[in-house]
Amino acid sequence: MKILAIEASTEALSAALFDSAQPDGTAEVFEIAPRAHAQRLLPAAQQLLDQAGLGLADLDGLAFARGPGAFTGLRIAAGLVQGLAAGAGLPVVGISTLAVVAARALDQIPEAGRVQVVQDARMGEIYTATFARADLPVSDDVERVMAPADLEVATGSDTIRAGNGWALVVESQALAEQTVYVEAPHAADVARLAWPMLRDGQGRPAAEALPVYVRDDVARKPGGSR
Repeated sequence: MKILAIEASTEALSAALFDSAQPDGTAEVFEIAPRAHAQRLLPAAQQLLDQAGLGLADLDGLAFARGPGAFTGLRIAAGLVQGLAAGAGLPVVGISTLAVVAARALDQIPEAGRVQVVQDARMGEIYTATFARADLPVSDDVERVMAPADLEVATGSDTIRAGNGWALVVESQALAEQTVYVEAPHAADVARLAWPMLRDGQGRPAAEALPVYVRDDVARKPGGSR
């Protein structure tokens, strides 16, 4: 099964080409490119297809990081995947950005059983959820947005931390520095998490490739009503 995956939830962007026959050989283009997602994502995806000698018709599905994350990046990724999937008649899977970060962190630390992910939501807030290794990509709790001072920091011995928002938690709660294993999501992990879902027929039509913002009102002031 061949899957093209797109990720644009943060200042980083990435595209990955996954083949279930060689799951450890996933090809990925990854860049830190603020405000360049619209210009760079499609060329990155095309580069991977060209290098593999494949076209969209050779794929079995598309996957993308559905959020939460930067509103503009999420819309760009969803729009790109919608267009490609509609044109090629391919199924789509959206994966939580927080789960994508969690998966990479748990890969790095085999002895960890859970990971608490905290991503910078801007406007003085964070996105957060906790994931158990056995349940990925499903979260232990609801993805939510909150002030970093309100986060209940997990203290279990088998729980690690990941995400680019931990510095906000450390500062707001006057904590000791925390060991954070992964900050940026990667499209390679989007594809890896999407594979079992596409394999099991859980792909959705192109029109259902929609972002999940968690915080819907980007224009509100921090501390305002949700």
